[in-house]
Amino acid sequence: MPTTYDSDFHINNIVEKYGKKLDADMVKAYCDDNPIGYQTITKFLNRFKTKRGHWNVTVKQAKQALEQSYVAPSAPVQPVQQPVVVPTQSKVGLGKTTIDVENLIPEVDPTFVKFGQFPDLKKVIASKLFYPIFITGMSGNGKTFGVEQAAAATGRELIRVNITVETDEDDLIGGFRLVNGETVWHNGPVIEALERGAILLLDEVDLASNKVLCLQSILEGKGLFLKKIGEYIKPKAGFNIIATANTKGKGSDDGRFIGTNVLNEAFLERFPITIEQDYPSVAIESKILTKVSESLSIPMIGEHKAFITHLCNWADIVRRTFNDGGVDEIISTRRLTHIIRAYSIFGNKMKAVEMCLNRFDDETKESFTQLYSKLDDTVNVTESTQSVDS
Repeated sequence: MPTTYDSDFHINNIVEKYGKKLDADMVKAYCDDNPIGYQTITKFLNRFKTKRGHWNVTVKQAKQALEQSYVAPSAPVQPVQQPVVVPTQSKVGLGKTTIDVENLIPEVDPTFVKFGQFPDLKKVIASKLFYPIFITGMSGNGKTFGVEQAAAATGRELIRVNITVETDEDDLIGGFRLVNGETVWHNGPVIEALERGAILLLDEVDLASNKVLCLQSILEGKGLFLKKIGEYIKPKAGFNIIATANTKGKGSDDGRFIGTNVLNEAFLERFPITIEQDYPSVAIESKILTKVSESLSIPMIGEHKAFITHLCNWADIVRRTFNDGGVDEIISTRRLTHIIRAYSIFGNKMKAVEMCLNRFDDETKESFTQLYSKLDDTVNVTESTQSVDS
């Protein structure tokens, strides 16, 4: 015969009668019908407490689900007295939100031109299969843009996380926040993507520290147990992870990408395929700059069209020289689009070129400027100092 102090008996009884999520009124009603005091049963329920006067007995079931799915950490999972997850009005990655689907599907950009392995990337995203992809390549060659446009073309939700050396588990998974005097759990971007079946984009992942190892089980297609709130999150169909990086996760030997780190080999091994993305060809890059120009209402005739041809040939020469070790800097596709935008503002080709080269040291800027002036005989290095309106 069960006694007043038979905790399992009373917990099973109250759950059977009122369900797994309990409040104080339910517990008091149970005490009125059974030979047990309110203080006694609340002690039994203490390990399931989410906030004052509320208990969630599903914590135990979540732990059992975890044990069935993967090997638990060596340290035992301790029940905590923490608030239950509640909806918040925050941006993606900051909590359990009610975000419109449209906000998570990138917009189709009319200036985008597919090249390289974009068709393969698009097929993986469209398949909705879990198949993590690691994309590596030089800065400004369209890695992130390509992922966004592949998601846009397939109507897939995308959650982008910009990784830094400071990114930790709370930034990725989530944590507790103080809201209106109460401690509330907020989902991180990883949990949002898992629950929505979205694409999780880890941008510049080679800047990360070993704190990203908290994603190991997720990179295997498994769920994640949130120890702090006792919930097991299973990935919804369609969830996938794509990472972009300037290196292959081995650090930057030439010091070009300062801040990049050597990523854990076990982490890298969980990406089945790696896409190496180069800069687009002269022909493709010309199409890109033409579309950007058209979006800025620059007429594609005469000198304007020739300007694009000169820019693409100029960048191609610089890149080949860079690959041969002749220069230390490179002209990216992104920088070429900056030049086009500057040209649309100032109406001066040489000024646009020089303003977008100012980030380089004086010697590099001078050599790149002189090279461009040799390709385009309609400009000279003094042109940029003259006002368009003068």
